[in-house]
Amino acid sequence: MATLIKNAALITASETFEADLLIEGETISLIGKNLQRPGAQIIDASGKFITPGGIDPHTHFDLPMFGTVSSDDHYTGHKAAAFGGTTTVMDFVVLEDKGFRYSVDLWMEKAEKAAIDYSFHMNLTQFNEKIAKEIPSLRGMGITTLKVFTAYNGRLRIDDGSIFKALRIAKENGMLVMAHCENGDVIETLVTDALMTDHLTPEWHALTRPAWGAVESTLRVAGMASAADAAVYIVHMNAGGEVDMLRYARERGVKVMGETCPQYLFFTIDHLRRPDGAKWICSPPMRTEADNARLWQGLADGTIQTVGTDHCPFFFDGTRPIVYEGREVAIPGKELGADDFTKIPNGLPGVQDRMPILWTYGVRAGRITANQFVAYMSTNPAKIFGLYPRKGALLPGSDADLVIWDPEKKVKYGVAMSHHRTDYNLYEGWELTGYPEKVFLRGQLIVDGEQWLGKAGDGQFLKRGEGRVL
Repeated sequence: MATLIKNAALITASETFEADLLIEGETISLIGKNLQRPGAQIIDASGKFITPGGIDPHTHFDLPMFGTVSSDDHYTGHKAAAFGGTTTVMDFVVLEDKGFRYSVDLWMEKAEKAAIDYSFHMNLTQFNEKIAKEIPSLRGMGITTLKVFTAYNGRLRIDDGSIFKALRIAKENGMLVMAHCENGDVIETLVTDALMTDHLTPEWHALTRPAWGAVESTLRVAGMASAADAAVYIVHMNAGGEVDMLRYARERGVKVMGETCPQYLFFTIDHLRRPDGAKWICSPPMRTEADNARLWQGLADGTIQTVGTDHCPFFFDGTRPIVYEGREVAIPGKELGADDFTKIPNGLPGVQDRMPILWTYGVRAGRITANQFVAYMSTNPAKIFGLYPRKGALLPGSDADLVIWDPEKKVKYGVAMSHHRTDYNLYEGWELTGYPEKVFLRGQLIVDGEQWLGKAGDGQFLKRGEGRVL
């Protein structure tokens, strides 16, 4: 059945206008004034606005860590994403010793329960001549992105020479390197010092990962990208100095792009000093109010290109079950590091929070425009990661991934409203104005108010082509 949405304000990355929108099958078929379609289901969206479904380029579902696993899988996390207006997510494949194909197949199996559309990035945590030759094979699997780390020595990090070679291979094959930028050598030394001096509380997670390490690593990776004449995408930018380095490099023609996350816009190291500070443990860590402000400025002036979440939730107290979809669930979580910050699983919930929080505290607060909101939440990720205009657009022929927002709906946000499968929410008690009312995935209504109409298996894997440098 066709669906005709009438009298809405459509918000894209470039303009805002009033129009009707016709969905036929899985795609948008027409946009215009006074549309008619006999037999169509009519939705009157007077007083409402429509955005493209959100695209979260940075998530971790069902990720093993520290003897446990992130508490959202490829169904529960996708469901939460949908309630927040996100209809496409991108997860990271863990590279196993058996190679790319084996690793991707494992993640495909995990994602059989997907509730929204999804794609993958490949973690490049090993590098040798054999792996270098196999990197182009990822394109045939629909994966065109590699993630490298300048931290996690002996676990995830590869050396700078290998990163440089990966950048050149990526350039030759129409692929993109993503980089986690911290100084692993400094971190390893400071963590050892902290443990030897019994500095074990959560704030030391941040104190042993200094912001300058992120700043210099961002510039270092940008320098390698310049030498390789390749593009690079800096993930989860958290320090103001990283924005300065991003701007410096971009002004000099380096093809470098940046992503930040909501937690780095609102929280600081002081949150780690609270009695429940483990809730805010993630890597990289929270910084200062000055860093928050510089990141907001980077969004306002367009220095930063996207907002992801790095969604990787764990229970705050995994010894106490919660009820999820009528069943009790308890998964070991941050209590594992109650006496030692190095044993606290690194990660936060956020995939549902991203769009509603940024609408109220970004757009309505005057920090970014509504069009920038759509760009950072949807259109830019679609362009960078080779999904545009199928995704991230309100155009005839685009997938009908749509969010109808009620701009005046007031909610008191928190864990009771969140659909993350965990026991806390970072934004507990925050007052929001404007919230997703209906969410469509390829023309199918999957969220209607508080009603969940989606199901496991609804999501499709998206094979991606070459993206754009923005």
